[in-house]
Amino acid sequence: MEVVDQHDHVARTAEVIATKWTPQLLQQLGHGPAGFCDLERAIPGISPRTLSARLRTLEVAGIVQRENVQRSGSLPYELTAMGEALLPIIVAMRSFGEEWQCAKPVQAAA
Repeated sequence: MEVVDQHDHVARTAEVIATKWTPQLLQQLGHGPAGFCDLERAIPGISPRTLSARLRTLEVAGIVQRENVQRSGSLPYELTAMGEALLPIIVAMRSFGEEWQCAKPVQAAA
């Protein structure tokens, strides 16, 4: 009998969504396909370099893809089926933050 480490599944999921800006990016793409500049405007504070790196990482992971239909000279990003499957987690994170008033950044204990 194979023993499955349940913590391994949690850790692997966290590796995907627990990087800075990734939840906001997934939430934004949950509204539909968006171009790079649209995403940059929709996520205040993210640098173009970071946005590019996050999108590239999510593409390699199979969570985001470039939309095949070309519009106005750019190929918008969209969620894949795997990316869509992550949306309930993002919604739960938002609901938790709203319910528990998680407005302030958490400081690590020294």
